[in-house]
Amino acid sequence: MWKLTRYIVYDILRNKITVAYTIFLALVSLGLFQLEENDGKAILSLLNIVLIVLPLISLVFTTIHYYNSYEFIELMLCQPLSRNTILFSEYAGVAVSLTSAFLIGVGIPVLCFAPDSTGLSLLFAGVMLTLVFTAIAFLVSVRSRDKAKGIGAALLSWLYFSLLFDGLVLIILFSFSDYPMEKFTLFLSALNPVDLGRIFIMLRMDVSALMGYTGALYKDFFGSASGTFFTVIILSLWVIVPLFIAQRMFQNKDM
Repeated sequence: MWKLTRYIVYDILRNKITVAYTIFLALVSLGLFQLEENDGKAILSLLNIVLIVLPLISLVFTTIHYYNSYEFIELMLCQPLSRNTILFSEYAGVAVSLTSAFLIGVGIPVLCFAPDSTGLSLLFAGVMLTLVFTAIAFLVSVRSRDKAKGIGAALLSWLYFSLLFDGLVLIILFSFSDYPMEKFTLFLSALNPVDLGRIFIMLRMDVSALMGYTGALYKDFFGSASGTFFTVIILSLWVIVPLFIAQRMFQNKDM
């Protein structure tokens, strides 16, 4: 498995898109830290990159890579390798490559200019979101044989998690505004890894003071050790569950 994973990582790292993605993240990160006098404002600006650009690139790049590697996957299936080994090697190769690009492009500037708890929280959220949306992309790709449908489903997934989910949450909160919804919003945040990452980072920046009672509730929960443990567990489930479903589909898929 590790030999196959190393080959996939080496192949992806030679890809011009991966190199351009790394350079883009590095230029944006260094530019923000140079332009902003306050490192906290630069981190807040980088937060938008992590929450919007990172999931989009992870979904689209992984989906395209899977379909472009379809003939290679079929060739590997003819070898004495299990389907689990092939799928998990593909996932590990893509995840390691995209995570490395993020840590080089964003991680190095953050560690140089803002090596505090906020910066480390940003890096943690970025790594976990990369792993999460890479797993979701594999689920989408394995489920659909057609490349156009797969890429369309990946884009719809990004649109839902980045934009539509927040609108649905606002509709629910306004519809039941007469009821105490603060604890229920904690449950809703677990249904979206993007929201979970956003809350986790913003509470390290003391922005919760601007969020009223709900912000104080978030601060008490996510700011504690149990809240951090909850975040790690939920984000890990967002990696494991889609990957497990993709593995089950891949096992029974007629290639």
